[in-house]
Amino acid sequence: MSSSSASEEDALEYNMSKDLEDSPAVIGPPPPLRGTSSLGVTGFTTPSSNETFHNVSPFLVEKGITSSICEVKSTKKLRSGDLLVEVESPKQAKQIVKLNALSSIPVTVNPHATLNSSKGVISCGELLNESVEKITEELNSQGVTHVRRITIRRDGQLLNTKHLILTFDSAKLPEHIKAGYMHLSVRTYKPNPLRCFKCQRFGHSKTSCRGTLTCARCAEVGHESTDCTRTEKCVNCKGGHTSFSRNCPAWKQEREIISTKIKKQISYLEARKLIKSHTPTPGNSYVSAVKKSFSAPSVQTNPDASAVTCSKPSDSTVKASPITNLPIPSSPSVAH
Repeated sequence: MSSSSASEEDALEYNMSKDLEDSPAVIGPPPPLRGTSSLGVTGFTTPSSNETFHNVSPFLVEKGITSSICEVKSTKKLRSGDLLVEVESPKQAKQIVKLNALSSIPVTVNPHATLNSSKGVISCGELLNESVEKITEELNSQGVTHVRRITIRRDGQLLNTKHLILTFDSAKLPEHIKAGYMHLSVRTYKPNPLRCFKCQRFGHSKTSCRGTLTCARCAEVGHESTDCTRTEKCVNCKGGHTSFSRNCPAWKQEREIISTKIKKQISYLEARKLIKSHTPTPGNSYVSAVKKSFSAPSVQTNPDASAVTCSKPSDSTVKASPITNLPIPSSPSVAH
């Protein structure tokens, strides 16, 4: 890999906490509803900040939903006590976001921020001098809701590239998109694993970490890795390398989990369980692990089905010289 492509891959860093953790839309005391897409994820929250769906009868919830929009595909309670509801159709998605009560329980409904969208990458030198705001505006009619340009750092300077990450308002990624007179192929955006800079574990960010400060270089607790000169040890696999090494077996497995999540359009936890069931463990041969993988059930969701979430309401809601010909991996990834 060339230095430019390596730098560009590193530049694809972003925070995946909203994808990996429970980040539902909200149901609660009814504030103004946000816009809904064709696939709706909504959240339900009870009026009291101390009351969640842990305290509400599941029979009452089921009757409240079915009496309002008929039977849905699935309803799950999250760790927060909120509900994640997957509906059968765009019609149900539009109906459920209009709810302000389940039976006698006041609720607020909002589309889920991530489960109703998808991310893809396009490459176009002709768009290099266009602002991301202009590109978003022009592509909005094709379902594009957000555009982010990939940048790289070279000689201390942040440089724009011709590669753009597009967010679509559908869980199904289009194969092509039209930018003016140009027809551009859309490649699946596969970010690299999210690693916490505090505890060094995968799957969450530093801002939401409940763990202990751990050195990324020696795996000892209580200090940063900046000035550490101790022997290298990985927190995640206990191997003789740093916790941020891309040769780490745990990092590679985490990347496979994310790839499976995107490819099969399933949740992070479902993908993790699937990959873990296929991974050889100490004392088991690789052959036995392969045999086990053939009997493991495949989990697939319908990309045309809509999802809805129930959750608590949240209290918050350098110009450089462009470069024209930087290569990018066929399946760009994101490191954190």
